[in-house]
Amino acid sequence: MPSMPQKNDRVAEEPPADATAWLARAGYAPREIVSLPGDVSPRRYARVLLLDGTTAILATYPDEVREVCARFLRTGELLAGAGVRVPHIFAVACEPGWMLLEDFGPRNLGEHRERPWSALRLDFGHAVELGRRIASVPAEVVAQLNPRLGRELLRRELDQTWELFLAPRGLTGDGSLAARLSRALDEICERLGDEPPVPCHRDFMVRNLMPLGEEGGALAVLDHQDLRLGPPAYDLASLLNDTLFPPPEIEEELLAAALGGAGRESYHRAAAQRTLKAVGTYAKFALRGANRHLPLIPPTLARHLDHLARIPEGAHLAEELRRLWRPALQAKPV
Repeated sequence: MPSMPQKNDRVAEEPPADATAWLARAGYAPREIVSLPGDVSPRRYARVLLLDGTTAILATYPDEVREVCARFLRTGELLAGAGVRVPHIFAVACEPGWMLLEDFGPRNLGEHRERPWSALRLDFGHAVELGRRIASVPAEVVAQLNPRLGRELLRRELDQTWELFLAPRGLTGDGSLAARLSRALDEICERLGDEPPVPCHRDFMVRNLMPLGEEGGALAVLDHQDLRLGPPAYDLASLLNDTLFPPPEIEEELLAAALGGAGRESYHRAAAQRTLKAVGTYAKFALRGANRHLPLIPPTLARHLDHLARIPEGAHLAEELRRLWRPALQAKPV
């Protein structure tokens, strides 16, 4: 579900007129419907003011993503059964592609930058626990939902970053460096793919977490329809390396809570892949007219290099890349 409209988001579109009639038939006659801008997903969202003064979110699934509607229902059931708070569904009709969901308010966790880390660390601690619960969903059931986040898919995600961001800006270096970087990325994805997979959200980041009630309280999880099997540290890597970047001491505290005495190498490997993948996603969004994530590229690239330096397949490249990427690391998007 979307957060508040922001500059450079996709232009809001009016919900279909027949959706209004469907809401009334379902017992949720609207007083007002306000379309919400989003990113580049074909899904459309609107905030619905109901006659009793409460609000809900209307999600519209056009033909090209119509099958996601039913999958969202199934993943929501699985996560709720594992003790994960997800949006309550008030009404749904997947055939025309409509769903009325609980409205958690205008701001996701990633939009709480003004809060000190002494407070945010509590939210992140709750999120770590949610990650454990997601991983506890029966793997054999999750395997039927979506393709596994394995070596091929992980590498394909990095190919997008290479093609849309690195290569056009000369950030792959000369032929020798480009070949070494490509081999390192191959090895990262191969090693991640070799790890025993567990259920993961796929986009377990602060922008998909909604604070409930008081600061440091419970969190709800959005956009869970991509639930699938993936590397054990993948959701943790997503959580700690997107939008709000915990300072080193808090990151280590959260890693200790999540991993205990286990080694950190798998986490750094998953984070190296996830951060570089995210840069390609932001570049793709910008090409489609959604520019609001561009300011995240420099810090996300920096996180990638930090994690790359801490795994054997990337340590020999990190400083060389840091010198080459300095302009991108210091860029200030317009």
